[in-house]
Amino acid sequence: MIPAIDFSAPSRYASLPPRSSERFARPKVAPSSHGEQVRTQDGRELVLRPIEPGDVAAMQRCFTRLSPEDIRRRFLHAMSELPAPMAQRLCRIDPALETAYVLMDESIKPAEMRGVGRIFVDEATDSAEFSVLVEQDWSRLGLGALLMQRLVDDCRRRGLAELWGYVLQENRPMLQLCKELGFTQRVMPDEPGTAQITLKL
Repeated sequence: MIPAIDFSAPSRYASLPPRSSERFARPKVAPSSHGEQVRTQDGRELVLRPIEPGDVAAMQRCFTRLSPEDIRRRFLHAMSELPAPMAQRLCRIDPALETAYVLMDESIKPAEMRGVGRIFVDEATDSAEFSVLVEQDWSRLGLGALLMQRLVDDCRRRGLAELWGYVLQENRPMLQLCKELGFTQRVMPDEPGTAQITLKL
């Protein structure tokens, strides 16, 4: 089970659950006026907050910085751009069925989106599908784990039974992360190269 962040701890920053410290550092997290302040092991700071309708331009700029491999891993197929209607849809969520968090770099103007994690709830199956993406230059810092933790916490608040997602089998960092967080993996016979990973809540 992934514990919730304890803001009553003496330290200003609360830590993520233990993970593979040899490969991943752990960012420090503290409350802020408009989300949570996240400080990475190398001293960079981000703000973790719910996605907003005004994040469309930042999301499109983030997409332009992704490699073709990152795009394929996230969307499971190639895309040359993120069309404005799609970006608008991704930033204007239905809170009854969706949750989305972004990691914003406010050290520059305009602020840039460095990561995003979201769930889509399927009420018929009492479950949610997740997706997580962290920009390459900000990977291996524990930010994917932070986003996953928030998504898991949200699913538990909603009383859902299961969180799941599709991950390309070549995406070893994500598969390893999910394994560490307690997900199980199932190969998809009809989708070669794709695994379905599931966490019972």
